[in-house]
Amino acid sequence: MKEPQVYVGMSADIIHPGHMNILKISKSYGEVTVGLLTDEAISSYKKIPVMSYEERFEVLSGVKYVDNIIEQKTHDYTENLDKLKPDFVIHGDDWQTGIQKPVRDKVIQSLDRWGGKLIEVPYTEGVSSKQLKASLQKGVTTEQRLKSLRNLLNFKDTIRFLDIHNALSAIVIENAKYEKNGKIIEFDGMWGSSLTDSTSKGKPDIEAVDTTSRLNTLNEILEVTTKPIIYDGDTGGKQEHFIFTVQTLERLGISAVIIEDKKGLKKNSLFGNTVKQEQEDVDVFCEKIIAGNKAKKTDDFMIFARIESLILDKGLSDAHLRAERYAEAGANGILIHSKDSDEKDIISFIKTFKKNSILPIAIVPTTYNHVHISEFEELGVDIIIYANHLLRSAYPSMLKTAESILKYGRTNEIENDLMSIKEIINFIPSSLDD
Repeated sequence: MKEPQVYVGMSADIIHPGHMNILKISKSYGEVTVGLLTDEAISSYKKIPVMSYEERFEVLSGVKYVDNIIEQKTHDYTENLDKLKPDFVIHGDDWQTGIQKPVRDKVIQSLDRWGGKLIEVPYTEGVSSKQLKASLQKGVTTEQRLKSLRNLLNFKDTIRFLDIHNALSAIVIENAKYEKNGKIIEFDGMWGSSLTDSTSKGKPDIEAVDTTSRLNTLNEILEVTTKPIIYDGDTGGKQEHFIFTVQTLERLGISAVIIEDKKGLKKNSLFGNTVKQEQEDVDVFCEKIIAGNKAKKTDDFMIFARIESLILDKGLSDAHLRAERYAEAGANGILIHSKDSDEKDIISFIKTFKKNSILPIAIVPTTYNHVHISEFEELGVDIIIYANHLLRSAYPSMLKTAESILKYGRTNEIENDLMSIKEIINFIPSSLDD
């Protein structure tokens, strides 16, 4: 007589006693098939896994309660359940509410079609994958952080980065979350903006803040966060200096540097041609990319070329020519920049670029901010950088507070808009421990 079939969906990134209990109970019902979620499936609703699919497969293969392991390509069980038509699906009861509830509902609908049954095992108190992973990530290694951008690009279609200018802003990015349609949305990483770093130090955005000072800021951020950082390298400076910048960033665990193809005194790109800005000769910029790649020690560190052709009204043909040449020189990705509120040139560039290259493409939608992320996802944009919004939101709030105190001669009128003293005292410890 054929043994009853049992299906268990698992990410198996961190297997704790609660998981072993579920597998043990599953085995008591029959032959156990684990649907092992792919890296892409996991990253669709939470952070990318610590271990690769192959590593997780190997770990599960050694568990005596597991008879078969198959690939589960999405968070949705339906495809695998329709193929296997198991007698039982077994899961912890912790998915009855929260972001996994819609997945549970679809499992029940599937099982109803052939008379299968859902068995829910009481949650094992005191054990949490999320807490265990958070504990591990608090001690994230330099190598793990360095590799994390490449991992994200491999497992997620479009990733989001937000600007940092000090450790506090980085902690905000590390912990900001929003639940939408059963999924937790969060920022994937941090943009080490030269504009916001300079502004927070009261300096103009003309590379007046030297690399040493910016690296000190990065060190403070690295101490209290785990997410990947992309460093705004401005022009990269002289080629002889750029190679040392690359080596230092890589050693710290920064995932990538983006350098723009302009020369001379740095001026913010959004000024366009209203100020004197010159685009670097293509050959010279290619030499800088080549030198940077020779200087780095691993393939994990990435060098992106930022194209300023649209900023300086050189047109799409110049942008495409430069993208092709920079890719040939070894750029690991392309950032196409624009100061226009109309996104048509950006979209045109992306469509053509994606037909001809597999390199990641990044954008900074500061001026064409009306375009929804879903449109960029459809176009195949790999990285969206919200380049200055945390600082731009912080300054008006601080100014409003200062003016209110001057106006009213007290703080009573603004207290409801502020964090409480208790919250601010507890903010940093909770950010690191949650």
